[in-house]
Amino acid sequence: MKRIVLPLLLLTSVASFAQSGLLKKASGLLNKATGGSTSLSNDDIIAGLKEALTVGAQNSANKLSAVDGFFANAAIKVLMPPEAKKVETALRTAGMGKLVDNAILSMNRAAEEASKSAAPIFVNAVKGMSFQDAMSILKGSDTAATGYLRGKTISALTAAFRPVIDTALQKTAATSYWKTVFDAYNKLPTTFNKINPDLAGYVTEKSLSGMFYQVALEEQKIRKDPAARVTDILKKVFGS
Repeated sequence: MKRIVLPLLLLTSVASFAQSGLLKKASGLLNKATGGSTSLSNDDIIAGLKEALTVGAQNSANKLSAVDGFFANAAIKVLMPPEAKKVETALRTAGMGKLVDNAILSMNRAAEEASKSAAPIFVNAVKGMSFQDAMSILKGSDTAATGYLRGKTISALTAAFRPVIDTALQKTAATSYWKTVFDAYNKLPTTFNKINPDLAGYVTEKSLSGMFYQVALEEQKIRKDPAARVTDILKKVFGS
């Protein structure tokens, strides 16, 4: 009897052990396939999202602060504001198209100049990100981090960004071009309503809009393209 029972117990133990090993392996594969990595701590997730925004902001600032970063990018190029389109048409019709072109170029140069200071402002804005914010971003759309950044900081960023725009507009002579454009328009005999829009406010708004647009593109790359995950924490969080 012992000769029969002993081998049976041994076989049962081996089968049980094998089954247990297979279950663990299957569980691991399922966990991996569904993205349910348990190796990410709260700190990892928060650090990964902050890193993503930091990398995205720095890449965006580098691209947009280069010569023609705004001017040659049709998606974000700063054009005459809608309320000034009538001015642009009238001046071009009057043979002053070069004047308008100079104003448009100088506005874009101002946006490019201001972008050099954008990255530190964006990076400083993500320091207070909570774990709840991070989880919401991680599980959100492919531009959730950019949306978070815009929603939380647009007012503060505008207040901080405008002085840079003011300085940049002066540096690139945009203000003088703008004044020349509207002085010329206001002197036309067909002009009954004088126009004097806020140049610095307009360029600030368009510059920030362009910057957020570029940050969103960078975020999408980090989420979708492994090659864009240039640091270990980005690989760990978004690779999971």
